[in-house]
Amino acid sequence: MAINTKKPPIKETVGAQYYCFNVMTNEGEWTEEFETDVTKTEVVKSVKVTENTDATDVYASGKVYDTDNSSPGSSIEVEVIAFPADDLARMRGDNVDDGGLILSGGNRSRPFFGYGKTVEQKGNRKRYEWYPKCKLSENTDEVKTREESFAEQTDTITIKAYAFNDAGDIKAMVDSSAMNFPEGLTEEIFFSKPILNKEELVNVMAQQEV
Repeated sequence: MAINTKKPPIKETVGAQYYCFNVMTNEGEWTEEFETDVTKTEVVKSVKVTENTDATDVYASGKVYDTDNSSPGSSIEVEVIAFPADDLARMRGDNVDDGGLILSGGNRSRPFFGYGKTVEQKGNRKRYEWYPKCKLSENTDEVKTREESFAEQTDTITIKAYAFNDAGDIKAMVDSSAMNFPEGLTEEIFFSKPILNKEELVNVMAQQEV
């Protein structure tokens, strides 16, 4: 039996974030179709993803017969130095009229959107992640007085990511330090649209080659 020693790359920094609104049904249900425009912002200070998994033991004959695992979703906390006002209002489900007035805080439904982020690793390695089915859960808005020395003022946006297929998958990801990383895949290609399966990844790469 052989012993394989591996040295995975360490994380260095968070990169850009991406989001793309979903084309929902008239009843507000998520679909596999997204708007053509993907928004990229480089305002991220930190991203914390908490994967929630419920494990339930099934007992029979006085012992654990099996364990049922379910993933109700993931919580994504994003600390940012700024965020586009129009997009944040849309994520909140705010009412924005033609005159620029934003009515916020009402009991309105919030739209689904895909959320993506990059993780840069040592040795020029990168990890690209899409969470295709998300909703804004909460956001903070804190402002402090300006003093003699500059101090960053950040806000936190909390996103709830849901399972987007029958298998219960929540995230679509590629990692350049993993085996079978698609040759020629770049950040721009991967985030050109939310990725739901391997066929879509092949298609977006093929479109770039044309």
